[in-house]
Amino acid sequence: MQWQDHAIILGVKRLGETSVIAEVMTRARGRHMGLVRGGRSRTMQPVLQAGNLVEVTWRARLHEHLGEFRMEPVALRAARLMETATAVYGVQAMGALLRLLPERDPHPHLYDALDVILENLENPADAGELFVRFELAVLNDLGFGLDLTECAATGIREDLAFVSPKTGRAVCRAAGLPWADKMLALPPFLTVGAVVAADSESLAAAFRLTGFFLHRHVYEPRGIQIAAAREGFIQAALKAVNSAALDNAAASPALIAER
Repeated sequence: MQWQDHAIILGVKRLGETSVIAEVMTRARGRHMGLVRGGRSRTMQPVLQAGNLVEVTWRARLHEHLGEFRMEPVALRAARLMETATAVYGVQAMGALLRLLPERDPHPHLYDALDVILENLENPADAGELFVRFELAVLNDLGFGLDLTECAATGIREDLAFVSPKTGRAVCRAAGLPWADKMLALPPFLTVGAVVAADSESLAAAFRLTGFFLHRHVYEPRGIQIAAAREGFIQAALKAVNSAALDNAAASPALIAER
């Protein structure tokens, strides 16, 4: 058996003196493992770095076998991804999220999202929002998607401000205020048709939202811990957004004076 596809490197494990088992995310075949002979060579080590885009050929005698990968580089972005904390932690955290999905189960939209996010992880202002949306997409594919389109109590689509921790559905401000202390905040940038960008407060609320449902529906039932890289990414993203906000605030008087 044989197939060929583009793939994003998620990680590798050493096997023997010269080979590795590579874990990749493909568009058509989902998360997939394969043996890379000579994967520890000087030629292949730079290629087999998390975040890199490669063209992979998989061969095996039977479908259920581990099989062997042959890889050719397409976009070697790992070096660039090592330059910021958001990118370093982000690659690891998204790999951990994808490992929650069954191996060889296709999720083409997650592959496309991963590819887009990896191109923008070094921009902390965008990285946080993109990562939260990736977590929401993973929750949806696991069967625990949130409904943030309309109020669960009234059916209206305006002024959605909360999410019910019981149902995972949005609640408008008027209906949710009496139980606000029991609700999760819905950041404005996650509402349908929103044109506002995330600030540090709304981004932190978004991470609390996705973290709550990941813990309840995925990590706790499976008896596993949430990836430490997620917390590292959150702290790096919030720090970067706060820093950008301070820089913009400091620059504003100078811009006004120039005008």
